[in-house]
Amino acid sequence: MREPLIAPSVLSADFADIDSALRLIEQSGADWIHLDVMDGHFVPPITFGAKMVQDIRKRTRLPLDAHLMVEAPERQVEDFAEAGADFITFHPEACVHAHRCIQMIRNRGCKPGISIVPSTPVSVIEELLPFVELILVMTVNPGYGGQDLLPFCLEKVKKLRRIRSELKADFLISVDGGIGPSTASQAAQARPDVLVMGSAFFSSPDPATLVEQMRAPYATTGLIC
Repeated sequence: MREPLIAPSVLSADFADIDSALRLIEQSGADWIHLDVMDGHFVPPITFGAKMVQDIRKRTRLPLDAHLMVEAPERQVEDFAEAGADFITFHPEACVHAHRCIQMIRNRGCKPGISIVPSTPVSVIEELLPFVELILVMTVNPGYGGQDLLPFCLEKVKKLRRIRSELKADFLISVDGGIGPSTASQAAQARPDVLVMGSAFFSSPDPATLVEQMRAPYATTGLIC
């Protein structure tokens, strides 16, 4: 049985002490690092750009998923690819030519991902699914950490798993928002492949134990095969 990949989001870390945050992630046994890039337009806050990703890349060998919550993401693909992102995930809601953006990401040697906000149905991205390697289902409205999970979003995960099986595809399904110990079992019932954690991870007194707690429901229920 396959355990979920754990992807802490540095959105909830102390940007002034990013070295400590990266050490904490690596020592916890987490699998990759989630990077929330916000431009102040697609979502209200502004976080960081490609330079931050480049600096993080120098400090860790863990895979990096740059989640571009930005308008016109195609304009920034090259910068984040050069910065060292492994996955570049963008929102079709913010991109007119989503398939072209996917091609741009792949042509620059990165793995393309797409993300949808809670109000976007799976049907909007269904034709893009054969071309991507990651689907990020937002389980909160994007922009701020520490929000409560929206349970109806987990139904999208189940639908995506059915479509993946029908297509015989192998894209990963990730969830982001309100993921932590109190929602671990609930999330596991939907069977996502990747769990993004922000505030729950960085506020934990023992992140390594937390990582194991998040994996435990998959092992005990036998949900992933």
